[in-house]
Amino acid sequence: PRQEARKIVSLARLAGVDTIDTAISYGNSEVCLGEIGVGDFRVVTKLPPMPDDIADAADWVRGQITGSLNRLGVARVHGLLLHRADQLLGKQGQTLASALLRARQDGLVGKVGVSIYDPEQLAAIMPVCTPDIVQAPLNLLDRRLETSGWLQRLHDVGVEVHTRSAFLQGLLVMNQATMPPRFGRWRVLWDTWQTWLDAHGVSATRACLQYPLSFPQVDRVVVGVSSTAEF
Repeated sequence: PRQEARKIVSLARLAGVDTIDTAISYGNSEVCLGEIGVGDFRVVTKLPPMPDDIADAADWVRGQITGSLNRLGVARVHGLLLHRADQLLGKQGQTLASALLRARQDGLVGKVGVSIYDPEQLAAIMPVCTPDIVQAPLNLLDRRLETSGWLQRLHDVGVEVHTRSAFLQGLLVMNQATMPPRFGRWRVLWDTWQTWLDAHGVSATRACLQYPLSFPQVDRVVVGVSSTAEF
């Protein structure tokens, strides 16, 4: 509800949060944020996957950006990411990359980048379009961004790194009694995790957030909330 959304954004301001992550494909989130007013935040939004039958990639990208800016009620967003980074490797990949860079050049977006699922995607993407921002999963059980060396490499070349999935889709903060049965095969892992939390006297939420926040190479940690109480 709008009233709850306003409270969440207000609490974010009071807490010193300065960045909001959204996407064109996140339902009516951009419209909601535009009605609330988020011009004082760094807003990062994402392009949806480009349909295969698009004849003019540049025109499609510009249209998507214009729509986003209108819905958000801002003249410029801090970041624009591709939801499907692998499209940069397709037949219109170079055109897509050029359209992103043109939007940055024209001042519609401050930075362009990609949202990825596996750091190894970056090896193929970087030669096509060097991103200003990379968003990737990083948590206590999925450490690929760090162990692959990509976290340090991105930092070394000045790429802004945003990490997500700090709670591993909620699994790391979930009570074992309510955990879906399919995750029972890793019961030893969950038991070890709970034992560690008890031994150190910290909450799962705090431990999960402290892990990505402990890396100086990580610029922002993205979390999602659905209520003020949850936030």
